[in-house]
Amino acid sequence: MSARVPRATLVRVFWRCLFLQAAWNRRGMQNLGFAYAIDPALRALYPEPERREEALARHLGFFNCHPYMAAAIVGGAIHHEERVAAGAEPGQAPLAYKATLQGPLAAVGDGFFWTALRPFFGALAVLGALLLGVPALVAALVVYNAIHLALRIGLFRAGYLRGDALVGTIAHLNLPVVADRLRAGGAALCGVAGAVFLMRGAAVGGPPAAALAAAAAAGGYAALARGARLLPTAYVATLAGVGAALLLGHLHGSS
Repeated sequence: MSARVPRATLVRVFWRCLFLQAAWNRRGMQNLGFAYAIDPALRALYPEPERREEALARHLGFFNCHPYMAAAIVGGAIHHEERVAAGAEPGQAPLAYKATLQGPLAAVGDGFFWTALRPFFGALAVLGALLLGVPALVAALVVYNAIHLALRIGLFRAGYLRGDALVGTIAHLNLPVVADRLRAGGAALCGVAGAVFLMRGAAVGGPPAAALAAAAAAGGYAALARGARLLPTAYVATLAGVGAALLLGHLHGSS
């Protein structure tokens, strides 16, 4: 006898995956969020209270992964829970699946989403804001979320349908290669945005304003090239540029 989770229940589980980190804690990391997400599926698979409690308890152990990539593991855990409910696998199979994949998928997700896709759209939003204003910011935010939600849905579905074969599906996406291209594209967009900023500064404040902005940017870049930390360097370069601009404006006004 096979046990299957209804489609409507899978939709509920995916919706709950979006709140995976709402109950983040130092002891189990995302364990409470994972248990909350998978609970509707466990209720469908285990009508007996004892078996359902046992199944939920095993998902309260430590879990930590990239929040987007975790959808694949939730889907795969349901795949294995269906087999456990049908008597085809032992109760430890879903736990082994989670323990095996959470680390590698966390690394893939951090490398793709946090250090590539999000910075790329951030740079695109900055350039768009300089050229088109607020609508460009909204468009960048909408497109980013459309991409990340599509990937989340696809990974959840692949995990549920393919189980252990999910690894091949993720490898086929070639996310590290795409991430490298996005980083290169993001760097290029930052360069274009800087050029647009300098051109606008020159148009409004004349060549001295453009030269001042370029000097502040060059100083910040030089500090980063020597190993300075990103945020402090950005703050110092910005404050230095603003301070120099105010001083030049005061001197120009008093002359």
